Parts: sequence; structure tokens; C-alpha cells
Amino acid sequence: MNKTINPFIVSGKILSEYFCDREKESGELEKALTNELNVVLTSSRRMGKTSLVDYVFDKPTIKNNYITITVDILHTTTFREFILAFGNAVFDSVATRSKKLRKQFVTLLKSLSASFGYDPLQNTPTFDVKLGDILRPEYTLAEIFEYLENVDKRCLVVIDEFQQITRYPEKNVEALLRTHIQKLSNANFVFSGSRRRIMEEMFFSYKRPFYQSAKALQLEPIEREIYLDFAVDHFKKAGKDIDPDAFYHVYDTFWGVTFYVQRIMKDAFAETPVGACCDIDTIKELIDDFIDENDTHLREQLSFITEPQKELLYAIHEEGQVQSITSAAFNKKHRLRSPSSTQTASIKLLEYDLITRKEKIYSITDPLLSLWLSKKK
Repeated sequence: MNKTINPFIVSGKILSEYFCDREKESGELEKALTNELNVVLTSSRRMGKTSLVDYVFDKPTIKNNYITITVDILHTTTFREFILAFGNAVFDSVATRSKKLRKQFVTLLKSLSASFGYDPLQNTPTFDVKLGDILRPEYTLAEIFEYLENVDKRCLVVIDEFQQITRYPEKNVEALLRTHIQKLSNANFVFSGSRRRIMEEMFFSYKRPFYQSAKALQLEPIEREIYLDFAVDHFKKAGKDIDPDAFYHVYDTFWGVTFYVQRIMKDAFAETPVGACCDIDTIKELIDDFIDENDTHLREQLSFITEPQKELLYAIHEEGQVQSITSAAFNKKHRLRSPSSTQTASIKLLEYDLITRKEKIYSITDPLLSLWLSKKK
């Protein structure tokens, strides 16, 4: 008996038959990279940037002709941590392809040569470098770039959550990276980020080192009707059905954010027996369950912010969208402490990505957090 595969994938690689739309974006990304352009890829969190890149990297034009490297730096807080993450990614994606490439890696990374491990079975070095081994990060970075320049295939490097480098205590990281990247002739980069405002400042402000160094590609929510057709089609293939209004409720509730739509649809698909139709009542129950599932996580997230920051967060949530958070009317209505206190709190909430500011309008960043706040009233 063949097991029915749930077509709404929420983790790992998404096979092409389960990948919804993004035809325009994937085509643009593929074209830019094969034309040796760097790309700055932005969207809000959980919109599917990583899945889009994986999807494009799996296409024959990329897979057969390039070495692809992905490094996620969201967890990094210093330049040395960046070097460690970058070095690990390059070793895992490039050096492990052959003994020759492993040995070249060790030979070129002289600043870390004493820190490499050794696999006696394979007769090859291993990347056992620890953070404390990186004593001269600028030299090590230069060596990693030199290695990429000498690899036998062109490399495509994705740096995920690239805006994180602006939070490092070291002040010259942007300029240093830009200097190395612009000298490379054997690699192109995708700078992926979920903090649009920061990414736009980095790449489109003439005062910044990465100014106009990459083609811009922005991910918006998948179109509502296209996503509906995708969902209905996969339900029908499994002998099931879904009420269009039920799907619309999921899409609108989560603002079209891909991960959340996929997750609720995954649960809905699993809950709907063959021959049955998923209705809006089932969807509402699944959404409530999902909010409850994330209760602890969301409580912990808010436990790290101060009382004035919470007060502002609740006020913005109540309004939905706020154009002037320092206005006397807004502060008085929500009994906030003062416009100056509100301004200070907003800076931290923006830094924590709990609120977002787009065209001078403030709103809650995460639809799940917004739903949770509504439920906890």
C-alpha cells in the first residue's frame, strides 16, 4: 500500500512538484546567477527565501555547473563567529568533494593549519576548528576567499540573514567583505535577509560599502488565487477537497506568509479523510491549536523585553498600523509614558524584529504573534 505524501512541505528540500509558483522569482534568480551577478534577496521572515534558493540551486543549469555553498549567520554575534560559520560551510560544500580539495584547503588556510583534525581512515584533514582557534580573523577570511578563487568550478555562495553583520561589535566588516567579494572572479553571492529596512540601507545607500553591488530581488506573498489552485489541486490528487473559503481564511489570517500557510494546510491535509472536504470550522480549530502549540515560545520571546517595550507592542497590535508612534494622541490613547520613552522602546522592538516599519508605518512583524496577542486579551 502506497503512503500518500503530504504535499505541503514545511522543512527540508521541496521537490519541484510540491513547490508552489515563484516562477518569476526563480527565473530572475537563475538568470542573474548564470549571468554572474550578485543578488540581494529580501522578504519578511518565513516567506520562503531559503526554499527558493534551494529550488533554483537544484535546477540542472546550476546543479551541473556550479558548486553551491550556503551559510546561515543568524546565530553569529561577532566577526570571528562569522569566519567560523563561513569556513565550515566552505569546507563542507567544497573541500569534501575530493582529497585534493581538502588538502588545498589546509594548505591555503595557513592561519588555521595547526587547528585542523585528521581522519586516519580517509587519510584526509577534518575541519575541527573552534572559535578560539581563530586568532587572526582578517587573515583567515582572506585565505578562505583565496581558496574559493582557486576552486575548479565557479561557486555560488548564499549568506543567509546577511544583515546580521551590522550587529557585530567590529566596525569594518561590511567594508572588508565588500573588498574581498569585488575581487573574486570565481564566485557570485546571494545576500539573503529578512530585515528589509537594514538590507535596503546596506545595498542602496551610497554611503555604504555594498552600494549597488547586487541585483535586488524581493519576495512578496504568493498570489492568493495561485496558492488556492495549488492547494485545491493537491487535495484533489489525494481524493480530498477543500472549501476555497477555508483556504482564504488561512491565507488572510497569516497575511500570506508562506511557512504559516504551508503549516496549516499540512495539518488540514492530514486531518481530512479521503472523500471528505476540509471546511472553515476545521481550519479555525487547526489555527487555534497552532497558536496554543507556540504559546510557550511566544511567552519566552516577550519575557526578554521591558515593560515600556511591551506597552508599545500591545498598543501597535491594538491599532494594527500606526503612522506616528510619538504623537500625543497615540501616546495618550494607549497611556504610554511619554513620546521619548515610546521612541526609545520602538528602536529596541525594531532591533528585535518584533515590529516592522515600512514607509513610516509601524506594525507587528509576525502574524502568529499578532494572533497570540489577540487571543490573550
